[in-house]
Amino acid sequence: MHPRKIKSSRGWDNQLILQLMLLPALLTLLIFSYLPMFGIVIAFKDYNVLDGLFGGAWVGFDHFREMFGDERFHSALRNTLAMSSIKLVVTFLAPVLFALILNELPLARFKKWTQTLTTLPHFLSYVIIATLTMIFLDPKGIVNGLLQSLGLTNGPIEFLAEPGHFWTLGASLDLWQETGWGAIIYLAAITGINTEIYEAAKVDGAGRLRTIWHINLPAIRSTIMVLLILNIGSLIYGGSNFNQSYLLGNVFNRDTSYVLGYYTLDNGLLQMRYAFATAVDLFQSCISLVLLLAANWAAKKINGSNIF
Repeated sequence: MHPRKIKSSRGWDNQLILQLMLLPALLTLLIFSYLPMFGIVIAFKDYNVLDGLFGGAWVGFDHFREMFGDERFHSALRNTLAMSSIKLVVTFLAPVLFALILNELPLARFKKWTQTLTTLPHFLSYVIIATLTMIFLDPKGIVNGLLQSLGLTNGPIEFLAEPGHFWTLGASLDLWQETGWGAIIYLAAITGINTEIYEAAKVDGAGRLRTIWHINLPAIRSTIMVLLILNIGSLIYGGSNFNQSYLLGNVFNRDTSYVLGYYTLDNGLLQMRYAFATAVDLFQSCISLVLLLAANWAAKKINGSNIF
């Protein structure tokens, strides 16, 4: 047998346990992400549950024409892009800054407790977060009481009843919930920096700020760019937008809380228009792909960082 083939076979055998550990994730991806792609066909058909996936008459782009002519779709698209853009600006750099600050903390125990406490919100159910938000932001709640006691407001603010507050509220909740969790990957990248580089910088007289600027930031630049590209690609989906819209949205703030995720749910499950809802989701997937490719191309042109 050829030596190269023997070496390759041994390498596969040595990684057998790792391959088996990866198998459940691959099966999950296949079952829930790739197999459902065959259902895209109903976006172009007059789908009926009784007729099955391959039954029903072809209607071409009728669902898409109806979608683009629907004022509710225009409102949902605007709200989705606005909320996602605000969240990208407000919350993307926060984990980077937090990781840099956390890395500079001298006390290991305090650093560990800080990282633990800021990571815990990520694991909270959004139902719990929404419930606490409604309690705190109630006209007679803690937040309004604090604002009035400090003289910042003359009366209670209806945070959940005034449309103008919803986008800011959504970004604030994401900032609180995801900053600690998002910092983990940057801390891991910073931890991988060779300590000899820090020692050389110290000998050259570099302070903390110069060390951060010339050592830490360049070390995590590629990580920042990859995550930025992925975040731009998911702007049309908006991450937590649906949870916030579904749990905190109401008739009073509907003008700013109605997003594409809720629009899809409304048409797909509540009205049982599965073909139309599939058309909406296919539109989101296409826009997401375009945004991802554009962000990847721009990142490659600017500093040579790209994901494919």
